[in-house]
Parts: sequence; C-alpha cells; structure tokens
Amino acid sequence: MPLINSILNLVNFGRLEEIEYFRRHAEEIQENQFKQLIQSASDTVFGQKYHFDEIKSRHEFSSRVPVHDYEKLKPYIFRIMHGEQNILWNTETKWFAKSSGTTSDKSKFIPITRESLENCHFRSGKDIFAMFTSSYPDTNIFSGKTLTLGGSTSINSLSENSYYGDLSAVLIQNLPFWTYFKRVPSPEIALMQEWESKMQMMVETTINKNVTILVGVPSWFLVLLKKVIETTGARTILDVWPNLELFIYGGINFLPYADVYRSLIPSEQMKYLETYNASEGFFGIQDDLNRDDMLLMLDYGIYYEFMPIEHSGEMSEKIVMLEDVVPGQNYAMIISTNGGLWRYLIGDTVCFTSKNPYKIKITGRTRHFINAFGEELIIDNAQMAIKEACARTGAQVLEFTAAPVFMDKEHKGCHEWLFEFGKKPDSMEKFMYVLDIELQHCNSDYEAKRYKNMTLEFPCYHILKDGCFMHWLQSKGKLGGQNKVPRLSNSRTYVEELLAINQQI
Repeated sequence: MPLINSILNLVNFGRLEEIEYFRRHAEEIQENQFKQLIQSASDTVFGQKYHFDEIKSRHEFSSRVPVHDYEKLKPYIFRIMHGEQNILWNTETKWFAKSSGTTSDKSKFIPITRESLENCHFRSGKDIFAMFTSSYPDTNIFSGKTLTLGGSTSINSLSENSYYGDLSAVLIQNLPFWTYFKRVPSPEIALMQEWESKMQMMVETTINKNVTILVGVPSWFLVLLKKVIETTGARTILDVWPNLELFIYGGINFLPYADVYRSLIPSEQMKYLETYNASEGFFGIQDDLNRDDMLLMLDYGIYYEFMPIEHSGEMSEKIVMLEDVVPGQNYAMIISTNGGLWRYLIGDTVCFTSKNPYKIKITGRTRHFINAFGEELIIDNAQMAIKEACARTGAQVLEFTAAPVFMDKEHKGCHEWLFEFGKKPDSMEKFMYVLDIELQHCNSDYEAKRYKNMTLEFPCYHILKDGCFMHWLQSKGKLGGQNKVPRLSNSRTYVEELLAINQQI
C-alpha cells in the first residue's frame, strides 16, 4: 500500500495545491466562480429575465436577482422536466435528484447538469481521498473495497431523455465504469428499490469482501451493520471486515450514533470523516479529523451568500458575502450553482468556526425539523398530519412537540410525540396510525425510513397533563407574546424537560 499511496499522492499533488490556494485566497476564488456562473447562464431563460449580461458585480447580482426557494424555481424546473432546455443552465439537463418535499409537494426535483456532476459531486469524492491520504499517508484503505449504501429510489424516466432518482442513484448511474472495480455492491443491487431485499443482498454479497471504507448516512448504515452481525454471528464488525478503516458520512448528526458505532467497530484505527453533501450540491469536507468542522469547498461551481439568523431564530433581511461572515454567527446558506440554482435558499443553517480557511459546522435548518435518520420532517408535514388525525378521530390538539428516540445497539429509532389535548381522540391508537400514514404521504424520506420499520419504528407518544406546556414556558421565562415550545426538534432537550414537568404537576 505505501507504493499505491505514493503514486496517489503524486497524482493528487496538483489538486492539493489548488485546495491550499483557495484556503488562502477564498474571496478571489468565489469571485471567479461567480463570473463563470453568470457568463455561462447569460443566454438562458432565467439569465435573460434578470439581464445577466449586464451584471458586473456580486453586489449588482444580489440587488437584481431575488432569493429563491424551491416553490419559486419550480416553474422553471418543471419546464426542463418536460423537455425544454436552456432554462436555468446553458447545457443539456436531463437528470433530476429527488429529495424530500416542501409544504405543497411530497418531493422536490433538483436539476443535475453535467457540470454539477463532474465539477461538484464527482470532484468532491476525489478530494476526500486526496485530503485523507495526505493526512494519513500510511493508510490501507485502497487495499480493499468501498461499501456504499445509497437511497431507495431506482432511476425513473420522465421522458425519453429525462430521468430522476434520489441523488445516490443518479450518481451511481453516471459513475465511470472503472469505479465499479473498487465499489460494492454492484449497481444492480445498489439501485434496488425494495429495501428488505436490498439489505439482504448487500449483506450476502459483501460479507466475504475486504471492505475498508464505508460511505453513507449513519442511521441507514447502522441497520446494515446490525444485519451483518445477525447474519454472520460475528461479535463485532471487525470479525467480518478486519481491515475496515474509514467511514465517510453525512446527512445527519453523527454524535448520537458515535458510541454505538464504536461498540460495533472497536478499533483505534477506525476513522470517521464528515461531509456536507445534498442534492443541491457538495459543500464541505472534514479535512482535519481532530476538529469537528468542515472546510467549505469553494471551487465546485458554487457561489455562496449568507443570511444571518437573528437571536430570535428569524432570518434577517440582510445578506452578506463570504468575506463578511462572522465566526460564531448562524447563517442560512444561499447558493448559485452550475446545476442551475440561482440564489437558492437551501434551508440549512451553518456557523463559521474560522476564516481563511473558511470552516463551517451545520447547525440546523431554517425551520423546525427532525432529521435524526435522514427523514427531513418539517413543521408543515407535522401540521398537515395532525390536522388529518384530528379530523378522523374527533380530537383537538392544543399543543404538541416531537423529537427522535435515537437508535442504540439493540433498538431501532422512532419519533416520540407529546400532546396536550383540548379534546382527546376517540382512539389514541387510531390517531397515531393516521398521523404516521399522513406523514408518509406528505414526506417521501419519512416514508422510506418507515418502510417495513427498516430504520424508524412506529412512533410512540405521551398525553401530557393540562397546562404542562404552559408550565414549561413559565420555567423558561417565556410566558406571553409569541413564545411557544418548538414543534419539532432534532434534540431531545425539550421532550425530556416537558416529561419531567409533567411528572411534577
């Protein structure tokens, strides 16, 4: 392996120099990215509407082009999905990444161009290994296979020349053929839509391979690792894959799963590397495993802007450029990309830990949410599901909140709901059944995680005593005004506090 690593380091030397350059010259690189994006899209329908050919500066761009969410870009995206081209980007767009939806749609369809594939998503994979081998020159990760666990959606046709699937499926479909020699499982298994069969096939076809790298979402992978142990009768994963050395993960917070992973993979050589990737683009790589932040990747065909999040949790109307961010401040991220997204509010919030180099942590979402298992459950989903559950059971919900119950070595995860009713439902079991079904109807990611209880079990619940939520607000000095208990949280803090108060009153 030292010989292979030396060759790879020589091949990657030029790229590592480029990364080192944008660490020190971030504003220059972002200025160049901005100019290239504007020039490329100047003759598109979107570019002509906002007169891209007249825009001379980033300040002019931000004053002329409004911030867009998915709802505002959807009419343009639907035109592309129905065969029109040169709408948002100047090259052919025939791939779309399906992700969890918005208030009005179960799913979003994010355009994927050749440029976003090659210069963003695929480049990021090369950069991960370039940076890792530079930091760990004696690594043996290339002696074996990379086990990738992607999503549950196979490729589907929109038309003769237009296709969609979740991001992992789109990437698998477009990877160079030679990458399959180092990856498991086969594309045929990786793209299987039926998760129970897929998991079983993945286990059967990989337990006899020399797997050295895992790539995927921690919650999904935990299900697979437990199935490997169950199938083989092994004591730990190292009994099956003794040379396992690296887990490249993203999508959700790893901290709640860290102890479980370390018990399943009890090795001091095992390393965990965080990435920040989404259907909309690839944004960050943990370049120093001794820190808990990520390097913001600045030359992937993405131009960044940032909207400050006020102490109240509300988004500011002010938008700042990269050079004006303040470490420690929370920002909503706005991106313009070589995938044809323009001043797109992605919905994530980040906090900068340093400048030059620019490093970030993911701090949450611009709205209350639960994403402990990759389900991306938002408040709109919850409100619609509760409304239907009330209508079908005669209930009246006064207050509610929900949080995840995290997986452990023996148990799967679930959502825990706390309710205060004005009128209790005819049947609480029916109420929760309807709630669960409606959440699946309005959120495709939640639906995937609930499929046959593969990752998420049926939700649990508590009916709290009258006034419990009010007592919680009072304990926080938040009675009156617009104060309320967050409806959804990725943390269990609010749920635990409410349950404690419920026992006291």
